[in-house]
Amino acid sequence: MTLVERASQWVAPVIRGLETGRPLIDLGVRLWVANVFWKSGVASLHDWETTVDLFRYEYQVPLLPPQAAAILGTGVELVFPVLLVIGLATRFSAATLFVFNIVAVISYPGLSEVGLKDHIYWGILLLVTLLHGSGKISIDHFIRRQWMKA
Repeated sequence: MTLVERASQWVAPVIRGLETGRPLIDLGVRLWVANVFWKSGVASLHDWETTVDLFRYEYQVPLLPPQAAAILGTGVELVFPVLLVIGLATRFSAATLFVFNIVAVISYPGLSEVGLKDHIYWGILLLVTLLHGSGKISIDHFIRRQWMKA
């Protein structure tokens, strides 16, 4: 038995184990990043006047008046995380939150180095979901399976 054959006998079960866990990892990534945006949206609703003031004085969102930017931003933070969690329109939701994340970084000049690292981390997680898809534990997967039967 060659070295390659022995190595493949050891590696094959590890790869099968990783493949078995992939749907849970996909779901975990979606849950993690959705939680971040959801909490921000809930906090925005909790103190709406402060949210609007932040858009008026701190955030520099181009082309939108502060009230509209606050409504749109809070809406994105409340709708798209739910879609991510249930795995419906997952890639679209991840793309929307990815762009939203970039706009948030650009619009807030006072973002700290730690805050920037957090946004980069969330962006990477969103890219994983955008490029990889929702995984097997999702409504998207169920819909694909149903349509593929016909």
